[in-house]
Amino acid sequence: MSVYFDSIGHGEDVVWLHGWAMNGTVWRPVAEAMAGDYCNHLVDLPGHGRSTAIAPLTVDAIVAELEATFPLPVHVVGWSLGGAVATAWALKRPEQVRSLSLISSSPCFAQRDDWRPAMPMETLRQFAANLGNDWQGTLKRFISLQTLGSPTAREVAKTLLADLLLHGEPDQQALREGLDILRDTDLRSRIAELDLPLLLQFGDRDTLSPLGAGEWLAAQQPKATFVVHRGAAHVPFLSHLDDFVVVQKRFLAGV
Repeated sequence: MSVYFDSIGHGEDVVWLHGWAMNGTVWRPVAEAMAGDYCNHLVDLPGHGRSTAIAPLTVDAIVAELEATFPLPVHVVGWSLGGAVATAWALKRPEQVRSLSLISSSPCFAQRDDWRPAMPMETLRQFAANLGNDWQGTLKRFISLQTLGSPTAREVAKTLLADLLLHGEPDQQALREGLDILRDTDLRSRIAELDLPLLLQFGDRDTLSPLGAGEWLAAQQPKATFVVHRGAAHVPFLSHLDDFVVVQKRFLAGV
């Protein structure tokens, strides 16, 4: 098995999926706050942290690893790229996913002619071009973008940087192919197929997964719980930890 995860707490199982280049440690503050009510499984996605790399790294390949690692029904929370993986998992194996929470995620991360609430395609190209020359500097710049616009940007960026290598360096090929996932993913045509409790948590200052993406998701899934954290950028679970946990626990308790 190539998927590594830490488990914190006791109760119903919740699987937490991180974003590009990070690892499961980003969720630790949330997991510790929820440990009295839930068993939180903090996953290192393949090629990240302590999980073995798989080739090629695709959304379908990641889902295959997760469905083998967690065969029993679980609640799934996905942040950013992890949200795309979580969505694909729920679409492929609905019997395994009890509820789906998407945090600062998007059905389509790169701008297209018919889709503007996303990153410019050129931004992703630049990150891909810079990875080979200075991957650590590239990740630091990406972290800066994740916190841009938040009043707590410096503190959140510092936390993310500290978490970045706690489980070891990410696999370079996984980083490149992870950017390909961000560039190519487009799940818009399938969002209406989701038939499960859905929570959307977004920040109104997010430049990577803009609020418009969350509003679009909420329009496609009118029964979804949609929460906007005012003043949050791409990492509301750190910048607005207490509010985030209250929302997440309330949602899971109602499932």
